[in-house]
Amino acid sequence: MARKPRIHYPGALYHVMLRGNGGNAVFACDQDRYRFYLLLQQALERYSCRVFAYCLMDNHVHLAVQVGDIPLSRFMQNLSGRYTRWFNWRTQKTGHLFQGRYKAIVVEQDSYLLQLVAYLHLNPVRAGMVQAPEDYRWSSHRAYLGQEPIPWLSCDAVLSQLSAKASAARSQFSEFVAGEAGKGHRKEFHGAGSKDSRIFGEDQFLLDVLTRADQLPVTPPDLPTVVGLVTDFFDCGISELKSPSQSRHLSSVRAMLAWAVTEFSDATLTELGTLLSRDVSTLSSAVKRLKGRANQDNRVAEAMKTLSAHLANLQPRPQGWGEYGRQSPPSRY
Repeated sequence: MARKPRIHYPGALYHVMLRGNGGNAVFACDQDRYRFYLLLQQALERYSCRVFAYCLMDNHVHLAVQVGDIPLSRFMQNLSGRYTRWFNWRTQKTGHLFQGRYKAIVVEQDSYLLQLVAYLHLNPVRAGMVQAPEDYRWSSHRAYLGQEPIPWLSCDAVLSQLSAKASAARSQFSEFVAGEAGKGHRKEFHGAGSKDSRIFGEDQFLLDVLTRADQLPVTPPDLPTVVGLVTDFFDCGISELKSPSQSRHLSSVRAMLAWAVTEFSDATLTELGTLLSRDVSTLSSAVKRLKGRANQDNRVAEAMKTLSAHLANLQPRPQGWGEYGRQSPPSRY
């Protein structure tokens, strides 16, 4: 059975779960966790998202994320991809760090945000790692209590539900979380027990979300779709890109393809590297150079702008490029 598409609409709140491949650890030391914080902050700024809560466990991560206009998939691809490259570089490993696609449940914010935040903070308690959530260093709980400032964490949306006075709100929040501790695992926050496993909320919320999602369809293109669009655009065959040739034109097209995969696709540079028989670090460096050239060369900037207009629609590849109003191939910069 085919997987249901991701749900996206501006302002959607998600419970995101990112698990280690095969149940393996995704954090080997505190340095890894601090690096994850840094990359998370940068991704929040880049994609205009908000994080209401987080919990970094040894082999998985929980996030409560609210998106803006940009789909969650691009935020998560950036975060997981960059962190994987960091972890593999530091530990001298290769391959996938995370297990398949991340899981994301759309949660009704007005009714369940407070409960979701408490649920995330209680993960280490349920796992028997600590007696109380404030004893765990790697969640947002202590920030909510005012014990640890985290500038990029959005606490006000939750605390303001409890009291207009900060000290009273923190006290009530602590009491609320303690009261939630006895509820144990809540399958609804994991997509079970709902009419649609992608959504948790009241019946009217579920109907509203599905209606909005139908009105704003977002289907990130897969790797073949992006490859097809880019190779058609530059009138270049995939066999040429796979060849060992280092001609300026082919190198530029490879860089453009790597950029398109990074920015718009649900694929990864690892998958593209396998397809093109190129190292991931080589493709990543090519993207950086391409962005630098775009600031100095109008032809490069215009090509990226035109491709963006097509790829940002996140539609499956058409049968013919003519459906996109194909123009003549750009000059070979």
